[in-house]
Amino acid sequence: MMPSGPPPRVCWTSVVFLLLACCLLSTGAQGQTYQLRVEPKDPVVPFGKPLVVNCSLDCPSPGLISLETAFSKEPHSSGLGWAAFRLTNVTGDMELLCSGLCNKLQVVGSSNITVYGFPERVELAPLPLWQPVGEQLNLSCLVFGGAPRDHLTVVLLRWEEELGRQPVGKEEPAKVTFMVQPRREDHGTNFSCRSELDLRSQGLELFQNTSGPRKLRTFAMPKTPPRLVFPPFWEMETSWPVNCSLNGLFPASEAHIQLVLGNQMLNATVVSQADTLTASATAKIEQEGTQEIVCNVTLGVENRETREKLVAYSFQGPNLKLSEPNATEGTPVTVTCAAGPRVQVMLDGVPAAGPGQPAQLQLKATEKDDRRTFFCNATLEVDGVTLHRNRSVQLRVLYGPTIDRAKCPQRLMWKEKTMHILQCQARGNPNPQLQCLREGSKFKVPVGIPFLVLLNYSGTYSCQAASSRGMDKMLVMMDVQGRNHVTVNIALGVLAILGLVTLAAASVYVFRVQRQHDIYHLRPRSSRWPLTSTQPVTVAKELS
Repeated sequence: MMPSGPPPRVCWTSVVFLLLACCLLSTGAQGQTYQLRVEPKDPVVPFGKPLVVNCSLDCPSPGLISLETAFSKEPHSSGLGWAAFRLTNVTGDMELLCSGLCNKLQVVGSSNITVYGFPERVELAPLPLWQPVGEQLNLSCLVFGGAPRDHLTVVLLRWEEELGRQPVGKEEPAKVTFMVQPRREDHGTNFSCRSELDLRSQGLELFQNTSGPRKLRTFAMPKTPPRLVFPPFWEMETSWPVNCSLNGLFPASEAHIQLVLGNQMLNATVVSQADTLTASATAKIEQEGTQEIVCNVTLGVENRETREKLVAYSFQGPNLKLSEPNATEGTPVTVTCAAGPRVQVMLDGVPAAGPGQPAQLQLKATEKDDRRTFFCNATLEVDGVTLHRNRSVQLRVLYGPTIDRAKCPQRLMWKEKTMHILQCQARGNPNPQLQCLREGSKFKVPVGIPFLVLLNYSGTYSCQAASSRGMDKMLVMMDVQGRNHVTVNIALGVLAILGLVTLAAASVYVFRVQRQHDIYHLRPRSSRWPLTSTQPVTVAKELS
């Protein structure tokens, strides 16, 4: 890259050149016909480089030729009618004037020098740390140096895509501003500036220089606050869940979320999914009263916050106790329900004398009280809301076994080879063992399950229910009836009679057929008749 600098201060020389030109032109106007050429004509020169200028006069008797310029110069070479000069350091645009004598007349020629220089550097001004999606963003390209500015342009690039181009002004450094509207997909995109010095119209090239890229970070945050979910009433020394979430974030993975309870920062588990950020935590409160819980979500340069109140309370109890959880039948039992301060308790529908006072119930244990359940309800008023808590306890009463006479009949009449169930049941605590044994043989009949009744099951059975609390007995008569033989004999007799009648009828029929046959053969052949079913009667009449 070739550096450039400001043009030299040549104001006074310009005035001299103008006066000289006016004089020479007015003098030459009296009859001059010759020309003085300046080469190269209107050159484009790199900034700070030397340049050889040749002044030539097409005159038969040329005189002294000179070059007027504010740049440092030195003679280079000369000949008849020409002279070359070397400009050692061309640092700005300027008009060169050559003058010479022809026939004692002054002749002048000019050439305009254009100096070009590549920009020392081009930069993209720093981007904001975060840019809201959809909001207008001004991107500035800074160009240091570079000439000629009329041929210098700046291009804004997104990756390699050209977003816009503008000419570079005269100020130093030049600042060129572009307006863009970032999108979500522009998050993480590289932007850069490219300078273009186009000297193709001067016979040179298009010179480009690109700045280093800068990465844009875009974000989108909804206007709505986070959604905070938690129980409004917290019991002290108990872990409670807290959940906070916010939808519509971009990029949700780069957002930060905090949960604060009172002065305590909660250790939350944060999950990012699509455009939603969620924080979950559990917390305990050790101080009774009103507490503040805060959820704060930060993304980019913005944040959203939700603040809520919760009430911490102490709810002790209720404690429900039996003086004798396993009471013997006939013994007194006391049921007590108690709770902490400010708690009102009620035992089986009967309230205590006041908040913080216990409720009691006394009874004498009976068989009917076995497995009886007692209920205690406790209520606590917290910030205008009534909280409830229940407890229950079951009483076991120890009593001896008893066989249920209603379900165990004393006499049973069953048919032989039929299925039946002996439904005898016994109650007691502890549960008694029940069995029925036939007296004398100690044969045990099943109790409570189906069995096939046989004829030899008939007899008297002693059913006994036994436990550690005692024994209960009762006798059961089982009468098993065999199948009815009289009915069977009658049926067999009827079948026998029917058989005899059938046999007699068959014998009569055979006899009659045989006799008809014999009569038929005793008649002469000419008088024989065909055998039919009606002719045996006629034959009998004839024989008679």
